[in-house]
Amino acid sequence: MIEISTRPSTALAGKLLLVVAAVALAACSSEAKRLRLSCADGNAADCNTLAYRLASGDHVLQDQPRAAGLFEQACDEGVAEGCYRLGRMHQESTGIVGDSAVAISMYRRACDGAEMRGCTGLGVLYRDSVGVPQNLTRAAGLFQQACDGDDALGCSHLGSAYVAGEGVAQDLARAAGLFEHACDGDVMAGCIRLGDLVASGDGVTQDLDQAVALYREACDADAGAGCFKLGGAHANGAGVTQDSTEAANLFDKGCDLQHAESCFTLGNMYATGTGVSRNLGQASWRLRRACRLGYEAACRDD
Repeated sequence: MIEISTRPSTALAGKLLLVVAAVALAACSSEAKRLRLSCADGNAADCNTLAYRLASGDHVLQDQPRAAGLFEQACDEGVAEGCYRLGRMHQESTGIVGDSAVAISMYRRACDGAEMRGCTGLGVLYRDSVGVPQNLTRAAGLFQQACDGDDALGCSHLGSAYVAGEGVAQDLARAAGLFEHACDGDVMAGCIRLGDLVASGDGVTQDLDQAVALYREACDADAGAGCFKLGGAHANGAGVTQDSTEAANLFDKGCDLQHAESCFTLGNMYATGTGVSRNLGQASWRLRRACRLGYEAACRDD
């Protein structure tokens, strides 16, 4: 008896994929057109959505100056997220000439409009004295407002303030709780800072296994600092079996993720042959990269 295959041929499968892709592209183009028409008709929320797509190149040709204009339009019409995103563009000079005064104004409007990321952004500017006189108390208050509004990044920044005693009384136990909240909200900086407190036993019970798990979570999420911390744990045998080769692999990943100290540490490992075969060419390359990423010690040793 001859069996007749019901599987599509490779050529047919390829054609089907092309059809599906074409349909998806047409749908995206149709949605972009709808957003443009709706924005032109005065729908501020759609102006904000279109601006986001233009800023990121999401199924449309990337046009950041045009995105900035639309974010401003959305902001002026009461969309607080538009204020936040325009503020961020100005803070980071993303596709436009940044203006710290505009960033401050936009973040303030976003925060006043209950866009908690605006409160966090404004807090960072007050903390780092960008366009405004440094005011650590004001910064901590803004981070608290953002955290209370469930902005996980705000919680992470507030935790750092409690660790350093900047604008608030130092309280490591309080900081640990804030970092945990931030980590639960997928802010990897929170996971890493919580890992540091757990590793040292500051403000919480020391637990090296938990610290390693937190660093691994951050590294798995492509946070270079998490890979560096996990690499350090393997290098020192803290919470895991000492393994210089695994440490080198983790520093390599951290370096690829543009974490400067990972590059610096790996460069030194190549220079001494620790966990890797001694290779002065690799050592020099990693140290140069660490220098380019802003790690001053690598520049001195280069």
